[in-house]
Amino acid sequence: MSTNPTNRRKWLKQTAMLAGGLPLAGSFFSNLASAATKTEMPEKHIFISDRQFAEWAPINLKARLFANENPFGPSDKAKKAIIDAIDKSFQYPIAYLDELTNKIATYEGVQKENVLISSGSSPLLHAAAILYSKPGSNIITGETTYEDLPSKASQLGAKWVKVPLTKTYSLDLDAMEKAVDANTTLIYICNPNNPTGTVVDADKLKAFCERVSKKVTIFVDEAYIDYLDNPQATTLIEAVRKNQNVIVARTFSKLYGFAGLRVGYIVAKTELIKQVGNFTEGPFSISTTSIQAALAAYNDKEFLQSAFVKTMASKNFLYDVLKKEGYDYIPSSANFVMFPIKMEGTKFVGEMMKRSVGVRNWKMVGKDWCRISIGRMDEMQAFADAFKEIS
Repeated sequence: MSTNPTNRRKWLKQTAMLAGGLPLAGSFFSNLASAATKTEMPEKHIFISDRQFAEWAPINLKARLFANENPFGPSDKAKKAIIDAIDKSFQYPIAYLDELTNKIATYEGVQKENVLISSGSSPLLHAAAILYSKPGSNIITGETTYEDLPSKASQLGAKWVKVPLTKTYSLDLDAMEKAVDANTTLIYICNPNNPTGTVVDADKLKAFCERVSKKVTIFVDEAYIDYLDNPQATTLIEAVRKNQNVIVARTFSKLYGFAGLRVGYIVAKTELIKQVGNFTEGPFSISTTSIQAALAAYNDKEFLQSAFVKTMASKNFLYDVLKKEGYDYIPSSANFVMFPIKMEGTKFVGEMMKRSVGVRNWKMVGKDWCRISIGRMDEMQAFADAFKEIS
């Protein structure tokens, strides 16, 4: 453990909360969640990411359901590859980087020059934020979406244009297209969308990208696409093959179970790959062990199907719990579910945390919402038990 005094104090505080039955968790997490729901400060936008939230969460929760992680992975093949890679971890992973890049390119039907891998997709989102945050520029997103890229762009001086969602809480592509002006440098589309879990019509999105990418670059974040029944029918990789002005982001952090191993990539035409690559360390930010794990796990259909089935079982369990307690929810195409709650959001988070269940809250269309990540069945049962006490 780090000897940094700040880290030590944080650890002692977390441990004390656990030892005392989390007596401080309610007020503590109410304050934290309150910060998470504030959309703007006088000068800068404040975004509490899942990673930042996790830094403050108690270590040994009964149910860690706030970060959209896959608790069923990584695969046994990936674990073995990590162990086997340790002996050569003193070497820079140049050959392995090329192997993984080529493997992805072959599967996606593009050239290796169209692929840029990194330690998760976050560094690539941040690089895009830097690239497209020119003075006087604006970036268009849905009003409620994953905020990593646009929040960074906003901090760098770009105007963040938020387009309201549709009545079914989906991204409104028509309204986003109408919002484009001469100063727009990027449109960010998270599909399936986080935190709503909704997915836009595939044909409509493809037509949108073909048409609108002639005017402005479109960044399509497909972090959760593996949770769709047929990802290949929805992905925008085809737009890259057609040389459209589209960047597609993928990550191993979700269905592959690599959130802690950190592997992700973007697919785009060569010119865009070079431009984004100027603002990130790219492949050399990934460890040898993580690369070998990714090589072993990539497109492992048997494992992915197993994780998918278990995720769906847990999600259906959650749906049943919400229905029995009289709650509506947004049908989700990802590994999380969003539903409106009947108390103030920060209070709800605090009450659940008192019961050792970690969830996130949002303020959306004038309502308080909970976003719950899909966990193992024992975690979902822990949520159900806690939820019934306060619902």
